[in-house]
Amino acid sequence: MSDLLLEIVTPTQKVFSGTVKSVVAPGSQGYFGILQRHAPLLSTLAIGEIRARVDDRDKKIFATSEGFLEVSSNKITIIAEAVEEANAIDVDRAEAARHRAEKRIAEGREKWDIARAQAALSRAINRLHVVGKN
Repeated sequence: MSDLLLEIVTPTQKVFSGTVKSVVAPGSQGYFGILQRHAPLLSTLAIGEIRARVDDRDKKIFATSEGFLEVSSNKITIIAEAVEEANAIDVDRAEAARHRAEKRIAEGREKWDIARAQAALSRAINRLHVVGKN
């Protein structure tokens, strides 16, 4: 059984490139899995957790913002505005972002863009969830 090539990129960096056995990703309609020889696919991604099984013992977990995923010829390409590996997430920074977004939502529309604050809150909560602090 040959492996899948997984590449995860943001506008500023290549977050991960390597072979994996499987990937579970947060599609905009729900989580879905990809194994070797998956049919070609193009999907939008929601804020959530990407889980890549590297081998029988090792897995990589990433927090992702919205983006896109493409599967073609045993290669998975994920392009998102922001992706962080779980062990690289700064918990204090994520907590501060969550508190800042909650404060802006509570202060209301006259002072802040509520939709933007709600999106920031979702991203912060997701990052904390991925590192197990939520």
